Amino acid sequence: MCGPKFCSMKITAEVREYAAGMSENERNDLEKQAAEARKGMEEKSREFMEKGRNIYVEKTNH
Repeated sequence: MCGPKFCSMKITAEVREYAAGMSENERNDLEKQAAEARKGMEEKSREFMEKGRNIYVEKTNH
C-alpha cells in the first residue's frame, strides 16, 4: 500500500534514519554546503534586483 501520504511518511522516516547515522564531520560538511548554497542564492537575488527584476534580459557580449 503506497498512497501519497504513506510514501511521504516513509521518505521522511528514511531521511531521519540517514541523518541520525551521519558523523559530526558529515554534518559539518553538509552545513557548509548549505551555507554556500544560501550565499549563492543571495548573490543571484541581489543581481536579479539590480537588473530590474526582469526574468528575460537582453544577451550581452562579454
